Amino acid sequence: MRAIIQRVSSASVTIEGRIKSEIKAGLLVLVGIEDADNKEDIVWLSNKLVNLRLFDDLNKVPNISVKDIEGDILLVSQFTLHAATKKGNRPSYIRASKPEIAIPVYEQFIQQLEQDLGKQIYTGEFGADMKVALLNDGPVTIYIDTKDKF
Repeated sequence: MRAIIQRVSSASVTIEGRIKSEIKAGLLVLVGIEDADNKEDIVWLSNKLVNLRLFDDLNKVPNISVKDIEGDILLVSQFTLHAATKKGNRPSYIRASKPEIAIPVYEQFIQQLEQDLGKQIYTGEFGADMKVALLNDGPVTIYIDTKDKF
């Protein structure tokens, strides 16, 4: 699994002109799923996301997690995170899972995040044409690939 994590003051997902989800302070997480992803990746990435110390303490040092601030997570599926760009100018998405594999993994990831965070996870809609808006706080943007965890 690959994830782009952005610390946000606010973020939203709009589909066909209607807001599907929106959050205030928290994390916007774009996640890409590949066929090799499994339960271990889901558990590891969920734990990492809810415990990453990306929010400032009283001394303006990033020592506080989204869980600590009781912030929200907006999770958006993004197959393009697995784009291969070595050859030519058109990205290849061959490593990204097809919906029949990716959707169950995505849904398990949502459940794991809700369990680890202890609250609802806001989402986009898998496969939809989404408009994602955010106010990046910092800016803080982190890239994580579960295949690089050890």
